[in-house]
Parts: sequence; C-alpha cells; structure tokens
Amino acid sequence: MNRVTKFGTFRSHLILILFSLIMIYPIFWWLGASLKTVTDMKSTSIWPTTFMWENYSKGWVFSPKYSFTTFYLNTLVMEFWNVLGAVLSSAVVAFGFARLKFKLRSFWFSILLLTLMLPGQVTIVPQYIMFNNWGLVNSYIPLILPHFFGGGAFFVFLVVQFIRGIPRELDEAAKIDGASVYKTFSHVIFPLIKPALVSVAIFTFIWSWDDFFAQVLYLSSVDNYTVGLALRMFIDQFEIQWGQLLAMSLLSIIPSVILFISAQKHFVEGIATTGIKG
Repeated sequence: MNRVTKFGTFRSHLILILFSLIMIYPIFWWLGASLKTVTDMKSTSIWPTTFMWENYSKGWVFSPKYSFTTFYLNTLVMEFWNVLGAVLSSAVVAFGFARLKFKLRSFWFSILLLTLMLPGQVTIVPQYIMFNNWGLVNSYIPLILPHFFGGGAFFVFLVVQFIRGIPRELDEAAKIDGASVYKTFSHVIFPLIKPALVSVAIFTFIWSWDDFFAQVLYLSSVDNYTVGLALRMFIDQFEIQWGQLLAMSLLSIIPSVILFISAQKHFVEGIATTGIKG
C-alpha cells in the first residue's frame, strides 16, 4: 500500500512538472529573445548564438532625454496611491455593508454587485468627459481618484465576505469596553482583515500596472508616461529594436512578480477564507 501511495505521489508530481514546463516555456523564450541580435531573432532556437546583454542597458536608456528610471518612478508613485486608495476605501465600505445596519442595505449591496457586470468601456466615456471638464486630463488624478471611492465592487465584495467570517462577539466585546464604531473598525476589524487587504493590494497593483488603455487615454505628455506607455514608444520608432523591447518588457513584470511572491501567503489566505460565510 505504501508503494502504491508513493507511486501515485510520484505520478502526480511528474504530471505537475510537465505542465509547469509547458507553462513556463514562453518565459524561457522571452528571456532568450531579449538577449538575441537582430539576426538571431529570425532563428527558431530559444537561446541566442551571441548573448546581447547590451539590449538591457541600451533599452533602459533608449533616448538621450528619457530613460526607464523616469517611467518606473512615475508608475511606482501612481501605484502607491492606487493601492493605498483601494485598500482604505474598500475596507471602509466593506465594513459598512458587513457590520452596520441601515435602510436598504441589501438593495444597495445588490446594486454594487450588479456593477460587476458593467464592462469598463461603458463608463470610460463619461469618466473622461468629467475629468476633461475638470481640467485633469494628462495627470495621474483620473487614474488614482477612482481607487479612493470603494476601490471597485469586486474588492468590496471580497472584503465583505472576509469580515462576515469574523465573529460578531469581538464587536460586542469592544462595544462593552466603550469602543465606538470607528474604534471597533480601526482596532478590531481592520487588523483582522489583513489577508483580504493584501489580496486587494496585489490585485490593484497588477491590474493598474497593466491598464494600458486608461493610461494611454489620460496621459499624453512623455514626462508623465508609465512603463506600459514607454514600451509602446519602441514600436513607434522607425526601426523597431525587438531585443531591447523584449528586454524592457521582461523587466516590466518584475515588480508584480516580487509583490506576489513576497505576499503569496497572505494572498492565498485572503482568497481561501473569503467564501466561508455568505
């Protein structure tokens, strides 16, 4: 029986390894292509015959006036405010729906969930008109401000489900000790929903980092460009430097990968615990 169990475990691990190799093959191709010369780009081999490490240094400073240092700083500053706004606003709104009693609470929560069915293209036109009338186009405010108003229906729903898994006895004990609603939220609930908030932070960071459409819509000045818009500048050149483009695009995913790996434990806990109570 022990041999059967070991064989089953070995077979499962072997299948997972094979599927993992299939999944990471594009990453290996991506890495190899970022080190290729223009001639090697036409070959079918994964690894180049000559390693062009200069693709990374030349790609980083692809223009006398601009470098990816500026674009990374622009993106990271924007991401900081996006994550902060999404975490704080989704926590506050979710606490209201999960713990406070007010009229038509279920109705408004249903309306909130219905907004999940609306594609972003439906709201992007009125949003652009609104921000344009306010004179905020070509700034980061249109990209940051929406995150401070709930952070998104999905995030609110995720945190609401997590809060519902926290015993109400903790709220009652805090109330007996004389804590107000605000202190109950800040001292009792907020520290306990850390895993859910980490999930919100990761999702917000990755989604807004990859949101090329909104960035190209609101940002027109190169000084305000993010990493995604800077990558598009390679394609606008007369002669596309594919090696440099692939090198910079590979570097562009590093912040998201580092964030996910460093917070993976809390992320899995937040997602797994979300559906405990309805």
